[in-house]
Amino acid sequence: QVELVESGGGLVQAGGSLRLSCAASSRTFSRQAIGWFRQAPGKERESVSSISGSSTGVGPYYADPVKGRFTISRDNAKNTVYLEMNNLKPEDTAVYYCAARDSPFASNWEGNFGSWGQGTQVTVSS
Repeated sequence: QVELVESGGGLVQAGGSLRLSCAASSRTFSRQAIGWFRQAPGKERESVSSISGSSTGVGPYYADPVKGRFTISRDNAKNTVYLEMNNLKPEDTAVYYCAARDSPFASNWEGNFGSWGQGTQVTVSS
């Protein structure tokens, strides 16, 4: 059982930045991979980014639309994963979810993640 709580969403203008946080209540957080997903109105949920747990030697995953603009990071001492979003675009508007899996390996497939937060709204105006 992993409880995840997202925060940091809000309304920003195009070109602006936001940092999302995902706080986890997990006894094995440092060994778990965390993913960020988003779902825009009328669209399917899609993977945004994912970060591996400790000692995997595997780098993070970024979906093509966010490469070069978003950065995922984690602070295991705080049981928190962050998603720094820069140069935001209107098409980034969505509800953003974080998710955790027992495996330490990052993944872009939502079926790998067994625990989900309730999401935080990100709205980017033009």
